[in-house]
Amino acid sequence: MKNFKMVVDCLKASKIKKRVALICGVDSHSQEAISAAIREGFIEVIMVGPKSEVESYPIFSEFPDSVQFIDISDADQAAKQAVELIHQGKADILMKGIINTDNLLRVVLNKHTGLLPSGRVLTHLSLAEIPTYEHLLFFMDAAVIPYPTLEQRRAMLGYMVNTCHKFGLEVPRVALVHFTEKVDSKFPYSLECEQLVQESKTGAFGKVVLDGPLDLFTACSSEAAAIKGIESPLNGQADALLFASIESANVFYKSVTLFGQAEMAGLLMGTDCPIIITSRSDSAQTKYNSIALACLTH
Repeated sequence: MKNFKMVVDCLKASKIKKRVALICGVDSHSQEAISAAIREGFIEVIMVGPKSEVESYPIFSEFPDSVQFIDISDADQAAKQAVELIHQGKADILMKGIINTDNLLRVVLNKHTGLLPSGRVLTHLSLAEIPTYEHLLFFMDAAVIPYPTLEQRRAMLGYMVNTCHKFGLEVPRVALVHFTEKVDSKFPYSLECEQLVQESKTGAFGKVVLDGPLDLFTACSSEAAAIKGIESPLNGQADALLFASIESANVFYKSVTLFGQAEMAGLLMGTDCPIIITSRSDSAQTKYNSIALACLTH
């Protein structure tokens, strides 16, 4: 898929409709995002939070069968109720509105009643539609894990490859992004890249072409790879990027958004269901794209 429009077209053609539990969706960006998704027909929404602040949204009078209300004034209680809806099979996707991310994560990560199974790794997947790149680009982790361990990177690769498959990429091209293509003991991540590439050749991550360490140019530009004389099976056409740390991934996220005019989407991965946790600075379009991403990956 080359853009988010194709994602939405796929949802509509497949007649996919998911139930989104939106926690305290009292902000204008959440209203705009769910309104667009309801109108396109790929979600129903359960508004968990203060009913008086959301029941007048125009979309609900236009599509009354696409909304339910659970009236809870306290945000923490609303989060607990939304998580319970997931456990009960009454909702498919969790979405953050106006609630502190730390508060929501405390509920999601509760060992007894939360949504992260034992042994799973909580991480964050981003998806970018960059005007100067020929197709959608996945990357992680820009929001959760500061410095992933080797075991965490293995889990992240598993989530990423599985998501790529759901997007129709039978053999996704994944780059382990570093600042250089050289393996050097001074940079432990480069050694991990080398090990992960060897593991991928034994089928550890399923159907995938994995290469690294690669810098961003050689991962995403065949011209740059040719100029530098870098031979890579990715051929400068990466579908997905795994960054060394949260610093590099987060800077990349904000750079392509601010300077590259990219459209974005993002989800928490590893949990029992997709969880949409966007930043306060993210646009309504990003929230809408994230809903579409969640619906296709569920």
